[in-house]
Amino acid sequence: MSEVYSKVNDNGVATLTLNNPKALNSINLNMVQLIKKELTKWENDEDVKLIIIEGEGDRAFCAGGDIKSLYAANNDTEVKEGADQFFEEEYELDAYIYEYPKPIVADLSGIVMGGGVGLSFHTDYRIVSEKTKWAMPEMSLGFFPDVGAGYFLNKAPGYYGRYLALSGETINGNDAIFINAADYLIPSERVNDVLNIIKETKWNSDTTSDNIKDKLAAILISEADDSLVENKISHYEAEVNKHFAYNTVEEIVASLEADTSDFANETKKTILSMSPVSLKVALKHVIDSENKTLKETLIYDEVIAKNFLNHDDFYEGVRSVLIDKDRMPNYEYKTLSDVNDDLVKSFFK
Repeated sequence: MSEVYSKVNDNGVATLTLNNPKALNSINLNMVQLIKKELTKWENDEDVKLIIIEGEGDRAFCAGGDIKSLYAANNDTEVKEGADQFFEEEYELDAYIYEYPKPIVADLSGIVMGGGVGLSFHTDYRIVSEKTKWAMPEMSLGFFPDVGAGYFLNKAPGYYGRYLALSGETINGNDAIFINAADYLIPSERVNDVLNIIKETKWNSDTTSDNIKDKLAAILISEADDSLVENKISHYEAEVNKHFAYNTVEEIVASLEADTSDFANETKKTILSMSPVSLKVALKHVIDSENKTLKETLIYDEVIAKNFLNHDDFYEGVRSVLIDKDRMPNYEYKTLSDVNDDLVKSFFK
């Protein structure tokens, strides 16, 4: 069966399903191309009024890009060329979804990470549940938060974008709404019923985009229940804005170190477990992207991603998490002081 399958019903609803459940619907180049092909076809199809994007199974919308498959790019030119192409086309798809003219509903009831965030962040109606686990976890792989994260993490309140980028923290559905990454929290047992209500509504009778958007919002608002899970990270707003206001990783770590709270201790420990190169590149990218458009951010994403494909610590991070799974990376650059400004700047060239 195809890794992406689609269906258009008689009511004007097109459904796009990511079908790679064994890998938690992680996307590869073939899937990116299939998604783009279907969305392009539906953009000019007058019989399609709105699109639903979902993941096969009940565990994940999309756990990210299939980074494990890129591991061989370290010593295989053909795989390296394919990896370059994957990043190019993935980021093009993210930009296309951002500008897509028809409403898109995304079912994020489950795992939503990395490339899955890139696919869903700029959709119009983002449904989460008490089972949602949202994260940009690339730092643990010796990589950086890509897919436009430099742009959309800056849409989070205060300095939460920097906190999430550097820590890779996994957050729940209510947290995702708090950082502007989701819109409606619906009980997981009701999500399929809600999607079926949308599919069974005769959208063809609504001739204007505003009518469709108003009716979609009304359906989702009527089912939403933000009391399902507690918003956790908002409780640390003062700490996040205090510690992550600094513009260097060293200053952030020093600020956390001077704080004896559990939050500061755990956050410092998490950050210092990441690749020092990834930390410095990621922070610079988020700061540099504060006043950039999504397209401008994605241009730098492509440059940085391709430079990481030439960087040994990326492959060591992937090895430790996805290949050997020992979680004991032996990075070439072991401490923050090992990473100078020239090295960081080289990732942006």
